[in-house]
Amino acid sequence: MGREMSFMTFIMRPEVWFVLGLAGLVIVLGLVLARGTLTGGKVFGVVSLFFGVIIAVNLVLANRAVSTFPGLEVTNSYIASQSFDVDRAAQKALGWNLVPEYDGAAKELRLAFTDPLGFPAEVTGLSVMVGRATEARDDSRPEFVREAGVFVAPLDLQPGKWMMQIEAFSKDGTPFRQRIDLMVRR
Repeated sequence: MGREMSFMTFIMRPEVWFVLGLAGLVIVLGLVLARGTLTGGKVFGVVSLFFGVIIAVNLVLANRAVSTFPGLEVTNSYIASQSFDVDRAAQKALGWNLVPEYDGAAKELRLAFTDPLGFPAEVTGLSVMVGRATEARDDSRPEFVREAGVFVAPLDLQPGKWMMQIEAFSKDGTPFRQRIDLMVRR
């Protein structure tokens, strides 16, 4: 199932401008070559237009890549990797399962942590960052309240793909970290 997109959202995408630019280049090239003889000035103009479109699109894409980069995940990946296996084994030993659910009508995000027997897990601390995978502009840290074994937070998410970075702690302080992609539909 594809994601619905408005015309304005579609037309503002850089790849659409790239295709439109190339189509314009082909039209101009056809007009130039159809009139009279091919001279050095016309060839220079066509080649300049061709590379101008490519350079312009590269500048737009590079600008978008740099302006939407959310930053580093960790300051030093080598140091973070030293405890990765131990942290993963401790998290796996918890046996927790996490099921996220977003209710667009109620504008609520629900997180259900369960233990190996299927009962609500005893979570002592919870930190959640919700945002887009490609940019940090929409990042938020909702405040969750525990209701009947499920953590609930008011959150208004627009349709599309969202990412959640979840960090919870057990009673003994064992961290439970998970990154979950969430698709919000209309």
